[in-house]
Amino acid sequence: MEQIMINHYVHFSRLVQGFWRANEWKMTAKELNYFINELVERGITTMDHADIYGDYQCESLFGNALDLSPELRNKIQIVTKCGIILPSKQFDFTNGHRYDLSSKHIVKSVEQSLINLNVDYLDSLLIHRPSPLMDPEQVADALTKLVKQGKLKSFGVSNFNHSQYQLLNQYIMKERLHISINQLELSPYHVDSLQDGTMDSMYQNHVQ
Repeated sequence: MEQIMINHYVHFSRLVQGFWRANEWKMTAKELNYFINELVERGITTMDHADIYGDYQCESLFGNALDLSPELRNKIQIVTKCGIILPSKQFDFTNGHRYDLSSKHIVKSVEQSLINLNVDYLDSLLIHRPSPLMDPEQVADALTKLVKQGKLKSFGVSNFNHSQYQLLNQYIMKERLHISINQLELSPYHVDSLQDGTMDSMYQNHVQ
């Protein structure tokens, strides 16, 4: 399968498998391990997660499956996201749906995702949604710190429009890094990114 270059260290498969509803699949760790192996056999090597998926359970389900075949880690690319906080049955989150893009929260989320996924680095971290209260300097500081610690090989954003991308990337570039990915919602029902200049901007800046 065609590979997409994210940066000099990371390539993604053209097709990506999402694990948003993995907890609803009701697979055992062995069954999920088999599923992941089947994906790899078919050339789908990039696995998409988020800390909040499945009431904060999906990353751990994947990590348990990966633990059965540690050699799989070198054959796959793991992407996860952070920045959204949802009410959860698993944790004492009672203050509703909100965003947290503070440096402290981003670092804490990544460290927890590494534990959940049973890995020591992420191929990419995405900021899940833009926040109107985002402090781009804090986000840039957190991402830079995590890259320097070897916990991230690349990073990006999700559903950022052109101006939101430009604002954050301005601070990222001060650290001689760059946003590699903007995961956009695009379908016949969601075409805004094709019409508001976002997609044009991503092409111009070589963002995948």
